[in-house]
Amino acid sequence: MLDKNGIAKRIAQEIQDGFYVNLGIGIPTLVANYVRNDIEVEFQSENGVLGMGPFPFEGEEDADVINAGKQTITTMPGASFFDSSMSFAMIRGKHVHLTILGAMEVSENGDIANWKIPGKMVKGMGGAMDLVASAENIIVAMMHTNKAGESKILKRCSLPLTGVSCVTKVVTNLAVLEVKNNEFHLLERAPGVSVEEIKNTTEGTLIVNGEIPEMVLS
Repeated sequence: MLDKNGIAKRIAQEIQDGFYVNLGIGIPTLVANYVRNDIEVEFQSENGVLGMGPFPFEGEEDADVINAGKQTITTMPGASFFDSSMSFAMIRGKHVHLTILGAMEVSENGDIANWKIPGKMVKGMGGAMDLVASAENIIVAMMHTNKAGESKILKRCSLPLTGVSCVTKVVTNLAVLEVKNNEFHLLERAPGVSVEEIKNTTEGTLIVNGEIPEMVLS
C-alpha cells in the first residue's frame, strides 16, 4: 500500500520530456519532487507560475513565492510569473499537456468531484473546473477509500461534480486504474496489495485482464 509520497512517485512516471504540467493542491504538489533528472518539465500553477521546482528546504522559504494551495515553492531557472488572465489562457487554450488533481470521488465514466462537500465551508472552486474542461490528459491522485473504508472509486459520484467524463487515469494508495469505456481497468497494484483487495474496495465496474503487475517505484 502506498502513502501520499508513493502515489506522487508513481504519477511522476507518467510525465514525459517536454511536458507542461499543472499540479493541483494536495498530493499532486508532491509530484515535482520525484520527476526524473534526465527530462525537462515545466510545472504550472494556476495562480500564475510557470517553472515550479520542488518544495524549499526549511529556512529557505520565500513567503512571496507560492503555489495555488498557498504553499511556499521553489522555481527553476527561467521560471516566469504572470497574472491570472495569462495563466487561464494557458489552461483554456489547451497548452498544458497533463493535469494532475486530487479528488474526493471519481466515477467509472470519468466524472470527478473534488471541490465541495455539501454543508461544509469551501473557499471556492479554484481553477479545477477550467482545468478539467480544457485538459485532455487528467490523472487523479487520491485515496481508494474514505476514513470509514467506503470506496471513493464509484459507479456514480454522489458529491457535486467538478467535471464530466474527463478523467483518464487514477492513481490511489492501492492501484493504478485507467478510465475507458465507462469502466475502471486495473493496470497495476500497489506493493503488498492483492487484486482481491482492490476488487473489494472498488464500487465502480472494475475490469481485470490477466495477471496484474505490482508497481515498480524507483
